Amino acid sequence: MTFRSSVPLLGLLSAALLAMALAGCASGGAQPAAPGSPQMSVSSSPPAKPTLADVKPCDLLSSADRSTVGLTTIGAGKAIGAARACDWTAPGVFGVTITLDNAAGLADLKVAKKTATSAKVGAHDALRVSDKKAADGTCAVLLGVGEKGSAQVDVSNTNFTDTALACERAGTVAELIEPKLP
Repeated sequence: MTFRSSVPLLGLLSAALLAMALAGCASGGAQPAAPGSPQMSVSSSPPAKPTLADVKPCDLLSSADRSTVGLTTIGAGKAIGAARACDWTAPGVFGVTITLDNAAGLADLKVAKKTATSAKVGAHDALRVSDKKAADGTCAVLLGVGEKGSAQVDVSNTNFTDTALACERAGTVAELIEPKLP
């Protein structure tokens, strides 16, 4: 009976596999993943930028943001026409409404020119709207989000006085939410 050793055959087979693997690496060719190993997918397109439609108005003020402006309540979502909004109140002091409108940019909003002042909040063009003659304790900061979108911050003091304070509050809220807008 003749007995053959399988060791040289295994050595040859291992050397052949090693040579094929090195040739694939040297030529830049892709190698199949070993069974059970995770495969990585390479995407050449950048991730899509969020749009105003992706933003939830009640998520724009974190608990720290609310504390900064003196709000202790969680916002309540609502709709204003086709726009999405969220209300917060500091009972007996003031209220804030943030409205996100996907169909109306700054140029589309109906604002009396005598009550509006152009501004910039972060990277967004804005309008500050208040009627100083009425002195009714209300003020709004309207931020343009692209050509056809806007974020509107409306503040009303409960006692309907001190329009300057309402504008200060609206400006602070606008500065807090601006970095979260597309």
